[in-house]
Amino acid sequence: MKSIKKYMLYGCILTASFGLYACDKDLDNENKAVLNDNTQWASESNADIFLNDVYDQVPDLYSQPETLDNFTDDNDAGFYYASWKYKDGILDPASSNYGLFGGGAVGVATINRHNWAALYTAIRKCNTFIQQTTQRKGSYSAAWYNKRIDEARFNRAFHYSILFLNWGGVPLIFDPQTRADTASLFVKRSTYAETLGFLTRTLDTIVNNKYLAVKYNKGQADAGRATLGAAQMLKAYLELVAASPAFNATSAPGGPDPNKVAGFGNVDVTRWATAAASFKKFMTEWGGPGKPYNLFPEDSTLWYEDNEYNSEVIFDRQHVGNIRGSNYEQYGGPVYILGSYYTWGNYNPTQELVDQFFMANGKPITDPASGYDPQKPYVGRERRFYKWIVYDGAPYKMDWMPKEDTIYTRIDKVRPSLNQIDFASTDVSNTGYYFKKKLNPRNRPATGLSGANYIYFRYAEVLLGYAEAQNEAVGPDQSVYDAINAIRARVNLPPLPAGLSQDQMRDAIRQERRVELCFENKRFHDIIRWRVAHQVLTVDLSGMKIENTVPGNNSGVWTYTRVGLNHPRNFKMKQYLHPIPQQAIAQNPKLVQNPGY
Repeated sequence: MKSIKKYMLYGCILTASFGLYACDKDLDNENKAVLNDNTQWASESNADIFLNDVYDQVPDLYSQPETLDNFTDDNDAGFYYASWKYKDGILDPASSNYGLFGGGAVGVATINRHNWAALYTAIRKCNTFIQQTTQRKGSYSAAWYNKRIDEARFNRAFHYSILFLNWGGVPLIFDPQTRADTASLFVKRSTYAETLGFLTRTLDTIVNNKYLAVKYNKGQADAGRATLGAAQMLKAYLELVAASPAFNATSAPGGPDPNKVAGFGNVDVTRWATAAASFKKFMTEWGGPGKPYNLFPEDSTLWYEDNEYNSEVIFDRQHVGNIRGSNYEQYGGPVYILGSYYTWGNYNPTQELVDQFFMANGKPITDPASGYDPQKPYVGRERRFYKWIVYDGAPYKMDWMPKEDTIYTRIDKVRPSLNQIDFASTDVSNTGYYFKKKLNPRNRPATGLSGANYIYFRYAEVLLGYAEAQNEAVGPDQSVYDAINAIRARVNLPPLPAGLSQDQMRDAIRQERRVELCFENKRFHDIIRWRVAHQVLTVDLSGMKIENTVPGNNSGVWTYTRVGLNHPRNFKMKQYLHPIPQQAIAQNPKLVQNPGY
């Protein structure tokens, strides 16, 4: 069997209305130019082609410069219209221009397949596969049918989860609609609780059916397809989001919510316990030494192409270098390498993120006993700092480079660097930092060269999610310590101090989560669900300005000064959810808008 990664390469659209994929060398049709329902669904291999197109609808977060991190306090990517406007408090329900450059103020909808229409198109494909294969169930083996139906259900839940995270309760559609279905064409929004219930029931069914593998490993033909691990992780994560203060509340952040589409409308602490139990199930059945999932030993290389499908990977999107490769290396990392321009410089950690990294002794830099020196801020920091952050004076060497470079972001009037902080509109960093986490060391920055997969979920997030939910449900018991300390131990940090209160543990978990998952597109939904976006996105973010006290000949002392970026910071309470596009409301009179819009 061809692997899902390879199968996704063969698609050529033959029927625009169905978005069906086929290719002569994979199908033996009487008429090679025509693909109808009879041929599309005639065999397992033919139906697989359609399902592989369904997998291809999973958003590609490696291949465009606008990412969820651009919408947070962790990254300053400069001027990208949607994230710039979002941070300025502007979201336009009337806009359906999702273009990256010159697009509308549409928030995260500008990101690949994160807009309302694209997500429902993907859901329609899932519904079509389920409908058509169910109608022809007798044409397939029971093993194939059961497995593929649950894969389609997972994909449908995955796309609905993106809608749920960004819009709250949404219309739940289970069949491929046509314009002739006038009685059922217009579907109202389900409540927040109803939408969550549908998602968790679907994922529970997949897990309980046990038709899917728990995990696939490198070299297995079905690597990249949905698994029981992916279904359980998605369920637990959605429960974690729903239990969080933004939605597990008596009132929605954006204002009155009579239809209960923006949250539950009440507080129930047992929602934390529900999330904790789902993470615990994953850990007990499948996680840890000797089990399918575990922390990968080397935290900085688990994303590399050579380590695909390693023990930490739960669900990822496939890439094949030079064919369907990613552009991640093109968009980030130092702009100038060995004196030549290479990247767009989009991954620029803010000082706020850099300050979250611990000292090597495990203490935060705010602890007087940490040993942190603000005039030697890059000395004595933890391992992840040196592996992931490119700071002034940092050595920089990737496998494709003929020799090591040193990256300087300081303002040096004697030996100016091309990467010198400029506070302007060029690609060079405005913060004085670059990022190298997840960059594929084998490929020089270029379009489509990298074959490294984009990881949506990994086992470290199971541990972090469990620790957070369990702490909120019962307080910092030993299992909370064990989960967080496992992540810290991997990077040679000592355990958390004993005797933390629930509030102190909450702060410790959030800091560990921010560091461990930085630049993995997690921070955006974290600051939303924690209901802190209106705090962290209404203050000026910072960079690091480094100058010599005797700039004429550098005979003085290099000084380190935090400087404001003076970029938009006007987040509005209504932005805890995105607005339903006005075009969708105009087409469906049963839709109601989110609070505040």
